[in-house]
Amino acid sequence: MKTGINRQFRLASRPIGDIKESDFEYREEPISQPADGELLVRTIYLSLDPTNRIWMSDIPQYMPPVEIGEVMRGIVTGVVEESQNPDFQRGDLVSGLLGWQDYTIVAENNIPSLSRLPNPLPYPLTAFLGPLGGTGLTAYFGLLEIGQPKAGETVVVSAAAGAVGSMVGQIAKIKGCRAVGITGSDEKCRWLTQELGFDAAINYGTADLEGAIAQACPDGIDVYFDNVGGSILDAVLTKINLNARIPLCGFISNYNTTEPVPGPYNFAQILMKRALVQGFIILDYFPRWSEGIQEMGQWLEQGKIKYALEMVEGLENAPSAVLKLFNGNKKGKLVIKVSEEPS
Repeated sequence: MKTGINRQFRLASRPIGDIKESDFEYREEPISQPADGELLVRTIYLSLDPTNRIWMSDIPQYMPPVEIGEVMRGIVTGVVEESQNPDFQRGDLVSGLLGWQDYTIVAENNIPSLSRLPNPLPYPLTAFLGPLGGTGLTAYFGLLEIGQPKAGETVVVSAAAGAVGSMVGQIAKIKGCRAVGITGSDEKCRWLTQELGFDAAINYGTADLEGAIAQACPDGIDVYFDNVGGSILDAVLTKINLNARIPLCGFISNYNTTEPVPGPYNFAQILMKRALVQGFIILDYFPRWSEGIQEMGQWLEQGKIKYALEMVEGLENAPSAVLKLFNGNKKGKLVIKVSEEPS
């Protein structure tokens, strides 16, 4: 029987504008014991993602928002500490949608959404929050299923130095495309082109965006993987080709706004160029995760995919670290290390 204290962060208030640390409430509670059919999972790594901001808001979304007073939701890789379920044993490594806490009781009806990780691990455990986790698979299915890139085409991705965007550009290169990233600093531009193999990168903070896109994409844009919306989407729409495809993954530029945001001013280009725009959520592809993990794993093993981690030590730092998602102060996947990996 596991005893001790379970540290938690619960949602204290719905953010108005930017997330504030005061939007979370810190609590300490005794570690709960699993009932028949349940598991007790210890969090090792906690993923921080832009969708955290959506879950904190009481707006129409793809799953119920986190309620005031509930433990904040988050994607976790962890280890089973106690099992009252015949399908899992103590010591199994798992990944799933759990919470901002040291320990989580996984109810029997939620166990089907928990993924058991391979034993022994063929890759570092952190890879299952990056290229082999939700972010990598968002890039994989969004680009390949909706974007349908063909060799020789031009693929542009916004938030290109983020966890999803950095994967999108590398997959585009694997498929024989020209990859162009849009990001927020010259240092990130260098990382994309010099280390990840992007053909070009644009700093949206300093560039004349439409002119820079035209220069980087002399043959126009065939696929635009959109993570941000806003003015970047507007600029890209002026350069899309006939029958362009636009997988719509996120609207991070709008998440913290307090006033209604007008739609793209160049929306008419979608009609003129007969473009496909399709929003998607990675949960749509959950039944096919093993397919994506297998191919992404091969590319990772072959060195065709690289990933960066922004690792923050300590659950206590989650409320401040989540701000890095929105201020541009991170590169790659943002992860909180909550506890040690099993030896």
